[in-house]
Amino acid sequence: MLSMKDLVAVSPAQWPERPDMPDERYFNAANVLLTLQNTDGGFATYENNRGYAWFEWLNPSEVFGDIMIDYSYVECTNASIGALALFHKHFPNHRPKEVVRAVARARQFLLDIQRPDGSWYGSWGCCFTYASWFGVEGLLQAGEPLDSPALHQACAFLLKHQHPNGGWGEDFTSCFDKEYARKGMQLFGDDQGSGVVCTAWALLALMAAHTSDVAAVSRGVAYLRARQRANGDWPQEGISGVFNRACGITYTAYRNVFPVWALGRYANEYVPHLAKNEEGKKA
Repeated sequence: MLSMKDLVAVSPAQWPERPDMPDERYFNAANVLLTLQNTDGGFATYENNRGYAWFEWLNPSEVFGDIMIDYSYVECTNASIGALALFHKHFPNHRPKEVVRAVARARQFLLDIQRPDGSWYGSWGCCFTYASWFGVEGLLQAGEPLDSPALHQACAFLLKHQHPNGGWGEDFTSCFDKEYARKGMQLFGDDQGSGVVCTAWALLALMAAHTSDVAAVSRGVAYLRARQRANGDWPQEGISGVFNRACGITYTAYRNVFPVWALGRYANEYVPHLAKNEEGKKA
């Protein structure tokens, strides 16, 4: 299990400064999060898990899947880890053992649900590129070392699915089949099955994990730049949001938010990291 010292040490160096707000409000928020952790160590959307998977046999819907109970998700667990780790950085004396234990249990949950191929299944976006970003970020925020086998497997999974043009792509057949979309986004992205949103998600994960395949990251970044339009926008492609396995939803801002995020991480974090490594080798 991680110690309090370990959690502080591995927290990202560029945590944002906390807004000026009464400490009690932060304490209340952390207290609520601690009560919402499930017995498996993960976090759900809005309530604790109070049932069993076999309840799905009683699912009355002909459309939606996995609706009978609120499950633990890689996405919600990542968000909760980040919140608790950041809280612990600023308030190391508030319920410290419980906070550190909650983060350690959440980290183990992410390791437990990682698939043998290194991926995670995403329940709120399409789908494995999306969830891989959350899984990688969650493990890192929980103190997973960069040389962790879990992170190496996650990167290997993403690199395996990169297309020759540098991009990644899934349509939401990934969500209801629970397998990576065989044709990518051929119907909704470009002719190789890539799309800007999935590409951005994959790049965010790979760069967070400091993948050694610099060429793959560079190709992905080049793909995003090539797909950007003259007015700065990116094309609106296929549905990238989903819930309950079969309900697709279009978030129009995704096509701009995530490519900008990925390009920003490349310029501000990944490239400087590479430069620092090169200087270290020369020294």
